[in-house]
Amino acid sequence: AEQEQGQENRPQEPDWIVELGIGNGRRPIEVHVGGCYAAGKRRRSVPRDEARRLLTSGVRACTHCKPDTQLRILD
Repeated sequence: AEQEQGQENRPQEPDWIVELGIGNGRRPIEVHVGGCYAAGKRRRSVPRDEARRLLTSGVRACTHCKPDTQLRILD
């Protein structure tokens, strides 16, 4: 019963995640699809528009979950 309650109360997974760097200012270093296993611990969720903006401004796209492909951003 406790496991079921935990699953029901778990926050919804974000659609897009930005991984942040180390240090003061913690700049974005990589964009991921929500739930990507390769995303580091320093991260925050971002809306779709911000994920697109970050990718087009030069922030790396994760090579595992390929958010640029899902957002239809071509090089």
